[in-house]
Amino acid sequence: MLSVLGTGPQVLVQDAGRVGYAHLGVPRAGALDAPAARLGNRLVGNPAGAAVLEVLLGGLALRAEAGCWVAVTGAEVAVSVDEVARGHGRAEWLPAGSVLRLGVPRVGLRSYVAVAGGIAVDPVLGSRSTDTLAWVGPPPVTVGNVLPVGAARGVPAGVEAPLPRRPGPLRLLPGPHPELFGELGALTRTRWEVLPASNRIGLRLSGPAVPRAAGELPSEGTVLGAVQVPPDGRPVVLLADRGPTGGYPVAAVVHPDDLWQCAQLRPGEGVSFRAWGPRSAGRG
Repeated sequence: MLSVLGTGPQVLVQDAGRVGYAHLGVPRAGALDAPAARLGNRLVGNPAGAAVLEVLLGGLALRAEAGCWVAVTGAEVAVSVDEVARGHGRAEWLPAGSVLRLGVPRVGLRSYVAVAGGIAVDPVLGSRSTDTLAWVGPPPVTVGNVLPVGAARGVPAGVEAPLPRRPGPLRLLPGPHPELFGELGALTRTRWEVLPASNRIGLRLSGPAVPRAAGELPSEGTVLGAVQVPPDGRPVVLLADRGPTGGYPVAAVVHPDDLWQCAQLRPGEGVSFRAWGPRSAGRG
């Protein structure tokens, strides 16, 4: 077990998400920076979808009640065990009784703590993920919680050298409502700013209004990464805890390989888009 001695602004249990319940109005949830969560699980020998801790802006402190392997990935933070510096992005042994602490990331928002055996809280509808829209799943992790850990099954990888993640313009795939927007220039020519209201439900952006046809659409299913445009014309990129349906038109969809950036963009940071796919043929 892991005893929680400290948290930052938010710590959630997340796995690969709650798949197959959108028709019942249940969001998918899951790790917002999915590649970082998968990397952490690989490092400690877990299956890719094992439950991890998603830590917003650091501050987590955990005491190991039994020795275990852990790995910290995602937003880079100072990692220590009993005040001795340890590595980020590698498997580290946490002896029984020792305390793991995470600092505050200088860049990015969300770090992930994977532990060999996975965080073994009770699943809800087949997933251990916390959904912050309907609050399905385990509650947020708080000081005093004791988190169960499953039996380790794999062999820790120790270290891994994945290709470096390079932030850049978010690539846009064509959306389902081209007749309401025309070409994507209104999105791709603007340097947008991330708003403080952004969260796991959506990345909210500030900038000049995107022109769109008047009126709303009947509610329809939403997809991860959809760029919705509300009546005020300021786009919202829908993320893991989005509602299963929505009525705002969708101008485009962020490429799945770029969604991890949405998990790490801080309020006030700039973000840009780049057309990708059939519409961008010949534009580089």
